[in-house]
Amino acid sequence: MRVFVTGGTGLVGTAVVAELLNNGHTVEALARSDTSAQAVEAAGAQPLRGTLTDLDVLRGGAARADGVIHLAFSNDFSSPESVVRAVAAESAALAALGAELTGSDRPFVTVSGTPYVPGRASTETDPVPTDGPVGGRGRSVKAVLDLGARGVRSSAVRLPRTVHNRGAGGFAGLLANAARRTGVSGYPGDGTQRWPAVHALDAAVLFRLALEQAEAGTAWHAVADEGDRVRDIATVIGRRLGAPVEPVPEEAFGPLGPIFATDQPSSSAHTRRALDWKPEHPGLLADLENIEP
Repeated sequence: MRVFVTGGTGLVGTAVVAELLNNGHTVEALARSDTSAQAVEAAGAQPLRGTLTDLDVLRGGAARADGVIHLAFSNDFSSPESVVRAVAAESAALAALGAELTGSDRPFVTVSGTPYVPGRASTETDPVPTDGPVGGRGRSVKAVLDLGARGVRSSAVRLPRTVHNRGAGGFAGLLANAARRTGVSGYPGDGTQRWPAVHALDAAVLFRLALEQAEAGTAWHAVADEGDRVRDIATVIGRRLGAPVEPVPEEAFGPLGPIFATDQPSSSAHTRRALDWKPEHPGLLADLENIEP
């Protein structure tokens, strides 16, 4: 299958491109810079120069493909305005890709986040939020899944709050970066809130399985660890970086503060059964031992 991938040079995207190539697919990946294009070529894929806002470029990539995997998203969470801009850009990109695929019966796999459900671990049948700091992403993902009624085999792989590899990535990575910057391995609230996690290489397998097998309008959870306590995450980070472990105000984490302070475990039991997905790589706490002091 010829697969068009956006976000193919990020932490998750690099793993997804390799997973696709290693399983007989060919890949054309969006590349927004010469450096990204070189990385795509080095991986064995074909680069397509452009950004997520180049809608004609996206349509061309989708038109040439037998399937599409969307992973690209701005990681600028420095202000509420930057988050709004990132969500708007992604929404327009998804709409353009979906319009190009309508009526083709081709697979379209988009990325989402695991939802928050008070009092229990979220499951694949729970809806993603459509309000709050990133509610626009939930609305865009719902629109993609609704394409199942318009001749697109659309699905969503829901990533947990931390996708990691060699100790880097996700919310845990943001905690580590904050610890390097401030000298304190801080956590919001009392630290008992739980964050789900998955290794990037395991997540990549699920994206491939969804591309190959998922029925239209379905959502899947790329969750290996149902929920590690944030205080435990901060403790490993503090030990690795030689920083004290202390509670800090959630405001210290900017627009993501309220999300950081929320207990949000998630289950992948249905995904494992239905797609025979079997995470094999180290869990988050073990992988954080790779953080460089």
